Amino acid sequence: MAILPEGFALPPLPYLVVLVAGLVGVGVGLSRTRPTVTPAHVAALVPWMVSGSALHVLYVIDALPPAVEPLAGTPAVYLSVAVAAGATWLALDAADLASPTALAVPGLLVAAGLSGFALFIGLAAGTLSIVWPGVALVAALAVTPLTWRVVTRVAPEAAAAGSLGLLAIFGHALDALSTAVGIDVLGFGERTPLSRIILEAAAALPTAEVIGVGWLFVLVKLVVAGFVVALLADYVREDPTEGSLLLGLVAAVGLGPGVHNLLLFAIAG
Repeated sequence: MAILPEGFALPPLPYLVVLVAGLVGVGVGLSRTRPTVTPAHVAALVPWMVSGSALHVLYVIDALPPAVEPLAGTPAVYLSVAVAAGATWLALDAADLASPTALAVPGLLVAAGLSGFALFIGLAAGTLSIVWPGVALVAALAVTPLTWRVVTRVAPEAAAAGSLGLLAIFGHALDALSTAVGIDVLGFGERTPLSRIILEAAAALPTAEVIGVGWLFVLVKLVVAGFVVALLADYVREDPTEGSLLLGLVAAVGLGPGVHNLLLFAIAG
């Protein structure tokens, strides 16, 4: 059985060496300088996550220059964005300007540029349609506070995760609901093997003909996200810096694919 997602491939060796060297350099730099890390700083990385999603969408639709393409595949895009965001954080910290706003602004500019370019391509091709991606986004915004309320009722200690816990749940809600829309409404497939297993299980249920198969994926994702947030809440309380970074990583694992889905579905018609 396949474990890795479809399309998972390492970039050519020269690109891989540069990415790994950049990641090591940024990691060493951050560990030595130890810039201030607050929940607001971690939240400021969200635009960088969106940038990675948009960059990968451009890779999927073959809209990138050949020299850039190897940096935008899977898993290279994660390393590319991590190096760019980390280097920006280091530069801002060296200039004593590493506020959450200063960290977020470059990411916002990059995300806006890449996303805008992708949307323009869809518009020019006559395939731009934001209705169903918009439905998925609105549904995620509605489901997130409800899920947070359930999680904090079942596990009151989860409240210590704060805004980053809420962000993590939103990220996974967006991924789950956009996937459900893609599968049940737009006819897209799922590239991740584990996700396909859940969808295949839902397809075997009597409800498949009535409400589709995406609902089970949404339910599983929300339960798992809520469990992880509750599990990490104590860590956030005991070590706010590492706990916040870990919750940011959990959020990125959901938010990145979710934004990727929205943008791809919007420009693919």
